[in-house]
Amino acid sequence: MGKTNGGFSEAGLRRMRDVLTRHVDSGRIPGVVALVSRGDETYVEALGTMGHDGGAPMRRDTIFRMASTSKPVSVAAAMVLLDECRLRLDDLVEQWLPELADRRVLKRIDGPLDDTVPAKRPITVRDVLTSTFGLGMDLTSLGTPIMNSVFEQGLTPDLPTPMPEPDEWIRRLGTLPLMHQPGEQWQYHIASDLLGVLVARVTGQPFESFLHERIFDPLGMEDTGFHVPAGKIDRLPPLYAPDPRTGAFTVWDEPADGRWSKPPAFPGGGGGLVSTVDDYHAYFRMLLDHGVHEGERILSRPAVRLMTTNRMTPEQTAVRRALAADNVHISYGQGQHGGWGFGMAVRTYRGDYAPVGQFGWDGGSGTSTYADPENGLVGIVLTQVGMSVPHSARLIHDFWTTVYQAIED
Repeated sequence: MGKTNGGFSEAGLRRMRDVLTRHVDSGRIPGVVALVSRGDETYVEALGTMGHDGGAPMRRDTIFRMASTSKPVSVAAAMVLLDECRLRLDDLVEQWLPELADRRVLKRIDGPLDDTVPAKRPITVRDVLTSTFGLGMDLTSLGTPIMNSVFEQGLTPDLPTPMPEPDEWIRRLGTLPLMHQPGEQWQYHIASDLLGVLVARVTGQPFESFLHERIFDPLGMEDTGFHVPAGKIDRLPPLYAPDPRTGAFTVWDEPADGRWSKPPAFPGGGGGLVSTVDDYHAYFRMLLDHGVHEGERILSRPAVRLMTTNRMTPEQTAVRRALAADNVHISYGQGQHGGWGFGMAVRTYRGDYAPVGQFGWDGGSGTSTYADPENGLVGIVLTQVGMSVPHSARLIHDFWTTVYQAIED
């Protein structure tokens, strides 16, 4: 069986390293940093280089653009406010976000923007936290008037121009009808950015400063934020979006003078964070420890349970499953877990090597972060190869396949 290393077999860890090395040696993944932990044992691999043409090696403290793996972390700000009774799940958001009062809802998802009915009820905090407030990035509805308008208004982060500052962003969002009635359908992404605007309005301070004060600083996440200070910029690799036709490495974001080199106009809870494997480990370990970090309570136990429990109805699950299973050419097979909690996936059926109850998410920049209560496991794998091609998605799949084989009890 081979000697175990705090719940991991040496042979299993060796296979993980070999498989990650194979991806780097293929020339498709310049470099990767991976972390697995169980109990007191933490194991880190840093392989390859920051640039596709060589240069500085990947290191344990390399800073990565976390993309959508920002979602499970940024949602913690709202959980703090729930714990303190400064927000309630069924509060109407319009008291802080008047831009979202009196909503109109499209009669049909692909209809003209003025063909609407009144919303049956106002939007609640619960709708925002569960990603069911009525608007989202719907990959199955690309080319419809509403999705075209979301892009034209600059409401999403992956456009050539960065998103506008929060008050202008929410003003523009408020000019659009909803795609679905509040609470009806699960929809991806926009709710996570909206959450940051809500938190800032409730607290009267910028979203980032509240996150630092209540989550990042107490957890010692000193390299996590919405930009990389000048003194650390040499630890940030380029972000590649390889050409889907040729596979050529195209730089989507340069470190120096890039999007993350200065504080953004919009601190995006949906995809704006930068971080390191150790910072993310501290956060997900806190969730596994029911909200406690080194004896200090960050979130209440029930808040953590609520975030990491599937919140979806069977109808909503069917839509989420179709998005994952019927669009594998877009998602490269990511996201087939079944459920969704607050800001993160929650595995509700065994579809691969991971058990039911595992929670976390993946990012389009080639990042993946999950915790697994059954095994007391945290796994994090970070690249900077965007999912314009399937290479980082395949590496992420292989990472998890090897992580779960390496568990020995």
